[in-house]
Amino acid sequence: MSLFGSSNFGLPRLKPLSAKRSHVVSVLDIGSTKVVCMIGRLTPRKESSVLPGRTHNVEIIGIGHQRSRGVKCGVIADLDAVESVVRLAVDAAERMAGLTVESLIVNVSAGRLASDVYTATIDLGGQEVESSDLKKVLVAAGQQSQRHDRIVLHSLPTGFSLDGERGIRDPLGMYGDELGVDMHVVTAERPALRNLELCINRAHLSVEGVVATPYASGLAALVDDEVELGCAAIDMGGGMTTISVFAEGKLIHTDAIAIGGHHVTTDLARGLSTRIEDAERLKVVHGSALANSADERDVISVPPIGEDDRDQPTQVPRSLVTRIIRARIEEILEMLRDRIQQSGFSPIVGKRVVLTGGASQLTGLPEAARRVLARNVRIGRPMGVAGLPVAAKGPAFSTAVGLMIYPQVADQETHAGQGGLFSPFSNGNSRIARVGQWLKESF
Repeated sequence: MSLFGSSNFGLPRLKPLSAKRSHVVSVLDIGSTKVVCMIGRLTPRKESSVLPGRTHNVEIIGIGHQRSRGVKCGVIADLDAVESVVRLAVDAAERMAGLTVESLIVNVSAGRLASDVYTATIDLGGQEVESSDLKKVLVAAGQQSQRHDRIVLHSLPTGFSLDGERGIRDPLGMYGDELGVDMHVVTAERPALRNLELCINRAHLSVEGVVATPYASGLAALVDDEVELGCAAIDMGGGMTTISVFAEGKLIHTDAIAIGGHHVTTDLARGLSTRIEDAERLKVVHGSALANSADERDVISVPPIGEDDRDQPTQVPRSLVTRIIRARIEEILEMLRDRIQQSGFSPIVGKRVVLTGGASQLTGLPEAARRVLARNVRIGRPMGVAGLPVAAKGPAFSTAVGLMIYPQVADQETHAGQGGLFSPFSNGNSRIARVGQWLKESF
């Protein structure tokens, strides 16, 4: 039975980690450029001023990554191709860790991610706020978000209000006449999630939890002050660029555009009349998002597109490569700037933007982003995780590391669906119920 096809609109929900026990967590990042499987050992840690929200230390004990096939702009386009790549990535991680993976936490970028805020209020009659009142108001907000064509990925209370006074973090024990909550809900289209689950099931694995890509990359790359004061994390992948906005310690907005680093490569392949793989190499070795005075003098050799050995490489000035790249990069950055503006969260983002994802490694990109976005920009790398090989310490692996961090913050979410708060399991015989039972026994 499909998790995403049942009448109950819930996803499998991660049980909060026990602060006193170690856990082994497996994650899968399915992207347009690469598929990454990581297996990590989470061990309890003492409260620390460094990354204070983290309850566990994360050590990567297995990692496998493969070049992606069958994924286009974050959407699964070929089930067989994705299934085989998932098997290879998981197999490599299992061999390195010396254990077998049965279920995984996976990311989702497709399904037209939507970010909405729902507000609900209940009458208190001048009484003290009790936990049952909190539950009631959260259920009221959660029920507004239920739609048969979309699935709720994340449901985060961003703030409570008492008698119209907003910005209350924890109203428990306070007195008032009316209790309100603002609930940030991230949803995705049901078919996209069903296809994702189908791919994973075909590889004889099950889905333990699903995390929106922008949320995962933000968790990995943002420092505490950024999450608290307000910041945007922009994850630039091969086929998708996603935005997440954090403030007061919570995810408050997400967005995604179906354009990324692969579009830059395709522009180069067309503009220089060369193969995609040669264009990718030119982009990595010679490409830049910023013009340089030496670009006109430097000449680059471009391999021909044909198979004929007599075809000679074309010589082009580096400035041509830069012009092609710059045009597309500026278009992406302008779209991101407009999306942040339209969201209404521009003042909260303030001057702080962090870039992650493989495409963020392009030379000159932070400078180009500073100019177009008119904000301070830094490249974000995965933080607070031990055991990563050198090749996986860059921004390209932020989403996978964020998935590994996610179980530590999963308890911030409320799941008020038809099954009631924190109760996504509909009947005892469904596979969701069995996953839930397994989680209870394991953790």
